[in-house]
Amino acid sequence: MAEIRGSHGNDMHTRYSDAGGDIPAVTVLNEQGESPYLLICEHATNFMPERFARLGLSEADMSAHIAWDPGAAEVARRMSKALDATLVEAGLSRLLIDCNRPLSAPDLIPEISEFTVIPGNHNLSEAERQERISLSHKPFHDKIEEVIEARKKRGQESRVITIHSYTPVYKGVGRPWEIGIIHDADDRLGARMIAGLRKDGESSGINVGVNQPYSPDDRVYYTVECHARKRGDLCAMVEIRNNEIADEKGHALWAARLSSILQEIEIT
Repeated sequence: MAEIRGSHGNDMHTRYSDAGGDIPAVTVLNEQGESPYLLICEHATNFMPERFARLGLSEADMSAHIAWDPGAAEVARRMSKALDATLVEAGLSRLLIDCNRPLSAPDLIPEISEFTVIPGNHNLSEAERQERISLSHKPFHDKIEEVIEARKKRGQESRVITIHSYTPVYKGVGRPWEIGIIHDADDRLGARMIAGLRKDGESSGINVGVNQPYSPDDRVYYTVECHARKRGDLCAMVEIRNNEIADEKGHALWAARLSSILQEIEIT
């Protein structure tokens, strides 16, 4: 058994089989948390079972943003503790299959990510595609549904917030925002988060992106749409520029900032 660590050496407290036979596609932390917020991290890890041979990529490629969202899980875990919130994390690299994409998306199993060709994702058979879905995508989303339904049964609200990070430069274009809040027409939660961040930004100089660097039109809102929007639940997506959360100081700063803003939000 091989213990897999999250970014920057922090234990995930989850064990995976080297042979790929005992791989949790999803981990739920603080499942009985009493907060109305339900945190989700779709790109928490760059872990990939050995049998996939890194899809033909180098170790450096697997450490890069194409394989995961560096720092996102650490921020989400700190927020989970600060808020007493349940956190659901995907257990496998998004290069195998992206849990934040609909099954019809052309980049569900990406053949190229930014400028990097993914050899092991080319010319997949339908059986291989279904294997990836069964290995990661389906159990991840099934577990989220299970968690939300359990919360409903005990009368607990689920304000769904997904936590992501993004690279400061993408395809040669710089991204000036330290953080972005993504929402669609339902901005009941997103607008309040943006207002809170902008208030903080008056003293700290935070540049807040509204539907930047992505928007729902970029097909990045799948998890939120799938589990919150269909129920009419409050929801939003957080994107933090990954150089802001490259160490424990950054993790702590952004987790505290976001947690404080969320705790102050009152929605009736």
